[in-house]
Amino acid sequence: MTTILILSLVGAIISAIIGTFWYSPLTPMGRLHMKTIGFDKLSPEEQKKSMEEMKPKMWKYYLAQIVLAFIMSFFVVYVVLTSVQNGTTFSQALWFPIMNWLGYMVPAFGTAILWGNIDRNLAWKEFFSNILSHLVTIVVIAFVTSFFV
Repeated sequence: MTTILILSLVGAIISAIIGTFWYSPLTPMGRLHMKTIGFDKLSPEEQKKSMEEMKPKMWKYYLAQIVLAFIMSFFVVYVVLTSVQNGTTFSQALWFPIMNWLGYMVPAFGTAILWGNIDRNLAWKEFFSNILSHLVTIVVIAFVTSFFV
């Protein structure tokens, strides 16, 4: 169980690294995300003011994101590790988290986009950006986990 918890923490850190890169203003996905939340419509002064107002609260958002990433990572690590330890090949074990991503995450993100208050011109681009970010994160966490079986 210690290995699972440590790898889950590593997975949460991996998730934070991927998310930081994925949603960076230097990437197309990051620029899309800024458009989706309307940040691009603000003047440079308004952007700076908004960022300054958010700074004191950001630790709460980062903490919540790390907890959520830990939960996702725990599931991926647990499924992959126990599956491989019980004789399943890594590719078969990887299939379980991917199917859960497809069966649960994709519809949940789709529903949020469908019923959310998002510009319809950007909605499905944001949907695909978000679901692909999570797919990449799941696969990387599973891959790292495979080294500890």
